Formats: sequence, structure tokens, C-alpha cells
Amino acid sequence: MPFAKTALRHLVLAASLATAVIAAPATAQQTLVIGNDRGGLVGQRAQLIERLKRAGQRVEIRGSVCYSSCTMYLGAGNVCVDPRTSFGFHGPSRSGRPLPADQFDKWSRIMAQYYSPQLQQWFMTQARYSITTVTQISGRELIAMGYRTR
Repeated sequence: MPFAKTALRHLVLAASLATAVIAAPATAQQTLVIGNDRGGLVGQRAQLIERLKRAGQRVEIRGSVCYSSCTMYLGAGNVCVDPRTSFGFHGPSRSGRPLPADQFDKWSRIMAQYYSPQLQQWFMTQARYSITTVTQISGRELIAMGYRTR
């Protein structure tokens, strides 16, 4: 039983430290490196990106992939991309299942607001309608659209 209590204490401590790191205010001098991120919940990602924008924090997107809600980091303000990173876009869903039309439109617009006008146009007219597959764009292509490189 003492082992179980010790393990539980360590788990609680680790969770507390993780929360503290996530909640710690960012400064403009820090660089947040995003790499090999396959996405997550759009609402949570939007909240994080808004905090990054307010702080003026530099964001570098690199690694093999940046898929799904990770692509919203493109709207973080002080952001640059690696030309070798593959960015994957698809429309909002609930675990791969289509959303009701009003929710689909709402979450599509939330995602799109983090893209440049050219990328936003493409996403809203094409990529968002792909739910079960990811449409990829290279960092090189995004740089050609005006995104900064490292």
C-alpha cells in the first residue's frame, strides 16, 4: 500500500508541475517550438494561440508534421515555419464523425480565422470538406504564400 500512495503522490505532483508549465505566462523572448503535432481540440487550441498572440511569443513550427488544429498556430502572430514540415488540413469533426451543419460552419470559421487570407479562402472552399483524410501543404508552399521561414 505505501507504494500506491507514493505513486499517487508522484502522479499528483507531476500533474501539478505540468499545469504550472502550461499556465506559466510566456514572454516575447521565449520561443515555443511546435513539432510533430497531430492536432487536438479546436477550442482549446484557439485559447492557447490567443494567449501566445497577447504575449507576442515567437512560435516556430517545425518537425515532420503539423496537422489538424496544429495548423492554427499559423495565426499566432510571431510565427515562422520550416519549409520541410508537412501541414495537414481537414474540416472539423467529432472523432472523425461529421458535425451538424451549424457546428461544422462555426468550427470551420474558428479554424480559418488563424490562416492568412489566401490559405483561409482555400480552407473554406476546399479543405474543410475533407473530414476523413488530410490535405497536405508543405512549409515551402506556405512560405510562398507569405508565411515566414526560420
